[in-house]
Amino acid sequence: MAIRKQLHPIQKKLIDILLENVEDPLTVRELRKLLDVSSTSVVAHHLKQLEKKGYLKRDPYNPRNYQVVQGAPEKQITYLNLYGLAQCGPKGSVLDGNPIDRVAVSSKLLSFPSSEGFMVKAKGDSMLPKINEGDLVIARKAVDADDGNVIVCVNDGQVIIKKIKKVFRALPILISLNQKYDPFTAGKDFRIEGIVKGVISTM
Repeated sequence: MAIRKQLHPIQKKLIDILLENVEDPLTVRELRKLLDVSSTSVVAHHLKQLEKKGYLKRDPYNPRNYQVVQGAPEKQITYLNLYGLAQCGPKGSVLDGNPIDRVAVSSKLLSFPSSEGFMVKAKGDSMLPKINEGDLVIARKAVDADDGNVIVCVNDGQVIIKKIKKVFRALPILISLNQKYDPFTAGKDFRIEGIVKGVISTM
């Protein structure tokens, strides 16, 4: 990874440590010990500086969930492809078609590399109250998801947004947040396209 010369020596070392422990993220206290600095506030300062300089992205709700940006820092504004929730073929993907637009978003809204992001325009009321019709849903490309994640997926030829409930040795259950819709078992063509990471309201 090409580290820019303007980085403080502690920040260069911090990036190396974060990359080495990406599979099992360290706490701030553990980072302080490895960096051999005086306090956790010093670690916090340099983490914040790495974020400001575009070398690091952290989930504000989970400090141990971070992404080191490979190569040059990301720009403050990035563009994500926007797709509609349209029907696709048996082996189709929402990402196979042409995007209906490209939407500018602040890179700070993303806790992952922008190259892994896309957006879909929601339709219907099945995911109320979290997602309204017409909202722009930010997702991170993925082929698997944890139980309880809200996902963008293909099911029975349709691109939909649902909460996933995994079932041992069986197809998962797809759940609407709007309780007037019953859960249902995923179809044989079920495939995850991405995990929902944010919603931009258009109302």
